[in-house]
Amino acid sequence: MDFVLVIKAIVMGIVEGVTEFLPISSTGHLIVVGDLINFHSPGRVFEIAIQLGAILAVVVEYRYKFTQVAFGMFSDTQAQRFVLNLLIAFLPAAIVGVMFISVIKTYLFNALSVATMLILGGLVILWAERRQHDIRVKDVDQMTWRDALKVGLFQVLSMIPGTSRSGATIIGGLFIGLDRKVAAEFSFFLAVPTMVAATVFDIYKHRDLLDLNDFPIFAVGFVTAFFSALVAVRTLVRYVANHSYEIFAWYRIAFGILILITAYTGAVSWSI
Repeated sequence: MDFVLVIKAIVMGIVEGVTEFLPISSTGHLIVVGDLINFHSPGRVFEIAIQLGAILAVVVEYRYKFTQVAFGMFSDTQAQRFVLNLLIAFLPAAIVGVMFISVIKTYLFNALSVATMLILGGLVILWAERRQHDIRVKDVDQMTWRDALKVGLFQVLSMIPGTSRSGATIIGGLFIGLDRKVAAEFSFFLAVPTMVAATVFDIYKHRDLLDLNDFPIFAVGFVTAFFSALVAVRTLVRYVANHSYEIFAWYRIAFGILILITAYTGAVSWSI
């Protein structure tokens, strides 16, 4: 196995795991970092596949909740409402994704689009954090189907690279009255059906590009993404209990400006 390729796979796995559940855009970072280290798999199947490692981290971290829901899905009203809420929140992005994902990938999967959305998203987070919060929901199981639908509509925005799926759903959750911890946790839970569906769809769509010889590299990225995502999820939940998301907003703005400056000066040849 090519040592340099392994290092690149590890870097991409870390980027995926760390950024997937932070409101800073994992897709945007994968595009940018992929440009910087000259790593892009055909059809981006590597970047797509390692998302499953990050998803597995959520399942492991919240294994008690998922087990409770799985065993109570046909008998427990609370578990049934939780599953229904996930389904309702999942549907908007699923429908829009099937209809427009090819157009989005053709025209928006580039560094300048990412930079623009990083900056705009950062400004939205700053605005959201400085407005008065009216908290109605202090536990995930208190969410109604209307709350779930609203979060799902916010998730649609994340299909634009640089927006951030977790950022859109978490900040969207704050807008509609979810507690910080609830907004973060529901975003994590919603990531499971959303990302599994997107990953399976993309891998099936690009199945002709899959090669068994690439399996070791995929495995390296998968494992790295899993462990780094596990750390990121645990860290974010502890952090948001007592802090705002403003630090992520300023990071997004600074990173977006850096991309624009390097593109304008020619310091980095971005994929645009």
